[in-house]
Amino acid sequence: MSVQDANQTAHILTEALPYIQRYAGKTVVIKYGGNAMTDENLKKSFARDIVLLKQVGINPVIVHGGGPQIGKLLDQIGKESKFIEGMRVTDGETMDVVQMVLGGLVNKQIVSNINQAGGRAVGLTGKDGNLILAKKLEMKSKATESQPSEIIDLGLVGSVEKINPDIVTLLDNEKFIAVIAPIGVGEDGVSYNINADIVAGEMAAVLNAERLLLLTNTPGVLDKQGELLTGLNKNDVARLTEDGTISGGMLPKIQCALDAIEAGVESASIIDGRVPHAVLLELLTDEGKGTLINR
Repeated sequence: MSVQDANQTAHILTEALPYIQRYAGKTVVIKYGGNAMTDENLKKSFARDIVLLKQVGINPVIVHGGGPQIGKLLDQIGKESKFIEGMRVTDGETMDVVQMVLGGLVNKQIVSNINQAGGRAVGLTGKDGNLILAKKLEMKSKATESQPSEIIDLGLVGSVEKINPDIVTLLDNEKFIAVIAPIGVGEDGVSYNINADIVAGEMAAVLNAERLLLLTNTPGVLDKQGELLTGLNKNDVARLTEDGTISGGMLPKIQCALDAIEAGVESASIIDGRVPHAVLLELLTDEGKGTLINR
């Protein structure tokens, strides 16, 4: 190693120190999805990053998605995927696939990657220990001048009614890393497919997390010129939504972040999961790697 390389390495390590001290003993909830879950190199680097956070005293809790994997298996069995306003319509057969993919294939692969990297991960669904109590999601169509609003039936798509964090807290106290699939259970025992961003935001609020990180397939919130925006607050978000800068699939992510902050989470970030080590860059460096949303 040259002197220049050694100095650069030392600078990176010392830059991370105050952030490690700041987040030591604190919980960080990370929604893991998108390309970061499908690229082999990114999957392995993500697992190592999570183990590093745990090793230095930070408590990561992972909530993962798995939309592409669900869609692939549905294609294989000849079942068409149907979406309404970005939500997957989930009948009984589709729910069986969702549970198989999220609670089985994807969840256990993430757990295995973290364990292979030297961590101790435990996979959960919201059904374990009644972690996520859910109810059927009520969605209404937008009213027009000629037609009133109507109820949209998405099938077994749910919303979070309550989170019982005891099992996650127990795992954290025993130095395990919880990896959670966003499947909830109703009072009648019915399983529900829940949006992973929503579960991550609710989980962060209940666990009194210091940070919420939402990994996406974009750099973050972009202005109309395509430049990254950061350091946003509630008023900024309202203005950017009103003028159309924030729209489409970014709206629910932003709302999830705002709800978490309103519930007591210190800050939330929307970051690009396609960037190697995005989680470490966002948490442990001066510049960060996405859109930071503050109180």
